[in-house]
Amino acid sequence: MSNSAVPDISDLVREYSGRIYGLALRLTQNRQDAEDVLQETFIKVMQSLDSFEGRSAIYTWIHRIATNIALGKLRRLRSIPDVDIAPEDFEELAAGNSETSANYWHDLEDSEFLRETMDRAISQVPEPLRVVFILRDVEGLSTKETADFLEITPANVKVRLMRARIQLRNRLAHLHPSTGARA
Repeated sequence: MSNSAVPDISDLVREYSGRIYGLALRLTQNRQDAEDVLQETFIKVMQSLDSFEGRSAIYTWIHRIATNIALGKLRRLRSIPDVDIAPEDFEELAAGNSETSANYWHDLEDSEFLRETMDRAISQVPEPLRVVFILRDVEGLSTKETADFLEITPANVKVRLMRARIQLRNRLAHLHPSTGARA
């Protein structure tokens, strides 16, 4: 990318810092860690901006940098363990049971109260499952991208995602009108 096409770092910080901070906060579950990720991300962006080749949108590139930094921080601080893949998990995947709560995030976004409730519920999901849920269902990464980021198999991503969705469905079932319960 030629220097004339390189965006100004201050413009990038102004435009994307809120979204990157939100991503970092959802992944790390800690304001200080999220601030660190935000700062490290834009330092890395500043250092690497001249080498940005434009093969993706600039936000996609920054998002990848931030995700890698956040996941690296999680690995260093908490060491994300692998989740065993049990045969019954694959049976549930094959039966489609993991999809029952796939649209909760989108369904609950309409209300600030419900959004806060969803954020609280997500924060209670164990970290290995929460990280996969955030990357796949909130940030929209593919199974392969998530597996690559976490250095796990795509099958393990699917199992973790299914388990996270089930836990969230169970935590939020009382809010969903189809359960027959009143919020």
